[in-house]
Order: sequence, then C-alpha cells, then structure tokens
Amino acid sequence: MKIDLHTHTFISDGALSPQALIDRAVERGVDMLSVTDHDTTDAYKELGANEQRIKLITGVEFSTQWRGMGIHIVGLNFDLNSPAIKEGVARQEQARAKRAELIAERLQKKKLAVDFQRVKEIAGGKHIGRPHFAQHLVELGSAKNMQDAFKKYIGDGKAGDVKQCWAEFDEVVSWVVGGGGCAVIAHPDKYKMTRTKLVALIDDFKAVGGVGVEVVSGRQLTNSVKGMARLCYEKGLLASCGSDFHQASSWSEVGSMAAFPKQCQPIWESW
Repeated sequence: MKIDLHTHTFISDGALSPQALIDRAVERGVDMLSVTDHDTTDAYKELGANEQRIKLITGVEFSTQWRGMGIHIVGLNFDLNSPAIKEGVARQEQARAKRAELIAERLQKKKLAVDFQRVKEIAGGKHIGRPHFAQHLVELGSAKNMQDAFKKYIGDGKAGDVKQCWAEFDEVVSWVVGGGGCAVIAHPDKYKMTRTKLVALIDDFKAVGGVGVEVVSGRQLTNSVKGMARLCYEKGLLASCGSDFHQASSWSEVGSMAAFPKQCQPIWESW
C-alpha cells in the first residue's frame, strides 16, 4: 500500500483545494491519505464521505509548545464531531488570530511597512499564517522571495516567530486522544534537536498519551529515517509517514517519501 498521512490543502498553507488534493493522490497511486491542515479540519467539509477511490483518514496538524519550543502534533483517525476535537480547533483558531496580530506588531516594530489588512487579503479569508506575511514582505520589496522573508524576518528565532499563543503540548495531545484519535509527533527531524532533547520530547509525549512518531517525512535523508525508526522502536511507539505535501515541486509530491522502515509497527495497522 502507498500511504501518506501528512498533507495540506489551501485551507491552510497548501496550494490545492481538498478535492484537487484527493484527485492528485489518486493519480499518484496513493491508497490511504490524511489531510492534515494546520489547526483546522475544514477540508473535510468539502470532501464527500462516500469517496471510494482512496481510504481517507481524518487528520489535523496542531501547533504546540514544549519547553518553550514550537512542536507540531499530527492527530489522526479521530471523530470529527467529537467535543474534544471541536474545542481544540476553536482554541487554535483563536490562537492563530492573536498570533497574526502579534506577528504584524513585531514586524512593524522592525520598521517594516507591514499592512495587516493586506495580509488578510492575501490569506483570502483563510487562517493567517507566516507564509502570508512572507508574501507581503516580498510585495513590499523587504525580501527577495519567500525563503528570504523567512530567513530574515519570520523564520525560527526571528521577529515574526511567535510561539507563545499555542496551547501546551499535553493539552493538544488530550484533544486528539479525547476525540478517539492517535497523536503523532510530526517531522521530528526538522526540530534540529540533540538526541538527548529528542528523547526527552518523546518521553514526555508518551507520558501524556502520545502514541506515534512520524519516522518518514517528505525528502528526509535515509540516515535520519533509520535513526528515527530506531528511536521509535526503542520507545515502543507506533510509526507514521507523510510527504508533508503543500504543492508539487521537484522536491515535493503527494505520496513521495523514503521507504517505510520494516522494523517499525505502522500506526495504521488496525484502521
């Protein structure tokens, strides 16, 4: 089976509509897919419950805080109508709105001519995220391109990197578990942690009800996959995989990622 449990649509920061993403996944031979937009499950409102071409697993990617660091938790296979999930999504929507205002204020304090109303227009009624600010900074001529905007102004550790609005790590896991789902640490390799810190993260995660680690993520290098797989196995956690697809490019495609490690127990095994 070809499985992709981490993808995004234009409901958050992807390029495709929910239906277009499903169509592309089917064309690419994906058998099981989860749409995991950032802090929202709205994509599922646009997807038919009777989709027969692919097995669709409910999903969301929640932003959280852990020891002052921004960590993403993917929730999978939960009840969309559960009070816990609805509460979590509502809380995160409020947090995103507040965070967007703070990002604008911080960038303005850096003497950048950021127009928050223009950022809202770029977002087009969707949840405002850092990519929308990046587009605006390129428009203003303050950055050469999106990558430059992140590097200078809104990437990790920069003025526009606001984490304090997000719910705490354990609370986010409780939303997913309360909705009958599985909580997974998303793309752990991206956090650039020492092994000691990553082990501490996984231990804390497991202690509050987390059950999985995304051992394969997008174009992750083989050695990294092996390391994550070994750690996942040692800690007795389930393994997930996902392309973290946002838009098609030479380095990103739905369903495209490294091979799933044989020693890991798949999180989807009982679904």
